[in-house]
Amino acid sequence: MVLRLLFVLLIALNIAVGAWLWLGQDDTHGRSAADPDVPTLHLLAERPAPPASAPEAAATVQAPATPAAPPAAPASSAAKAPAQAQAALAPTSSRSNTYTCISIGPFATPVDLHNARNALTAQAARMRSRQEQTTQTRGWWVYLPASASRDQALAQARRLSAANIGDYFVVGSGGQPNTISLGLFKDPANARKRRDEVAAAGFPAQMTERTETVPEYWLDLAVAEAAHFDWRSHLRNAAGVGSHSTGCF
Repeated sequence: MVLRLLFVLLIALNIAVGAWLWLGQDDTHGRSAADPDVPTLHLLAERPAPPASAPEAAATVQAPATPAAPPAAPASSAAKAPAQAQAALAPTSSRSNTYTCISIGPFATPVDLHNARNALTAQAARMRSRQEQTTQTRGWWVYLPASASRDQALAQARRLSAANIGDYFVVGSGGQPNTISLGLFKDPANARKRRDEVAAAGFPAQMTERTETVPEYWLDLAVAEAAHFDWRSHLRNAAGVGSHSTGCF
C-alpha cells in the first residue's frame, strides 16, 4: 500500500515539474516577459555606432596637412636689420665724431655767458656751459718784512720818513701785521723800480706777486664745420674772449 502511494506521488511530481518546464520558459515559445508596448532595454555596448557625418568622416580620413614654412625674408632686409639695431644701440659718443667741439671763453660774468649762449644757439648742434676757478694776478706788492712788535714797525716807518721815502703805511691787522707796505703795482717793472729805490736807501725791501682765485665762465659747442664757423660775428663785446678745441660731449 505504501509503495503504491509513493509511486503515485512520484508520478504527480514528475507531471508538475514537466508542466513547469513547459509553461514557465518564455524563451522557448518566443514570448517576452515585458508588456508588448514597452520597448526592449539594450546595453550601451550592444547599441550600433551612429554613422559619421560627412565633415567628420572627411576629417577622419584626411591626414592633417603639415603647416607650410613662412616665406624667407629677402636677403637685403635680413642684412639691414642687424645694421639698424647696431645703429640704434650705438653710444652717443660714437655719433659725435661727425662734429668738432670748441670751447669759447672765458666770459667775465654769467650775464656775458648767457648772452653768448643765446647768440650761438642756432649755430651749434649741442652746447653746454661750465664754470672754472682760476688764479689771477692782482698786482705786485713791495713791502718791508714784519717787525717783531708794533713799536718796532713804527720806529722803522720813522726811519723811512727820515730817508725821504714816502707812500707807505704800517699794516696793523690781517695776516701780516707790523709789515710796512710800500705800494701795490700792476706793472712788475714799476714794482721792481720801487723795491730798488727803497733797498738803495738801506732798507730790506721785498717784492711779491699778489693773486686771487676768481671764477671763469666757458661755453662749449659742437659744430658741424668748425673751420667755417665764425663765432665772433655773432657776439658783441667779445674782447678778451678766445676759443680752442676741446673734447666732444
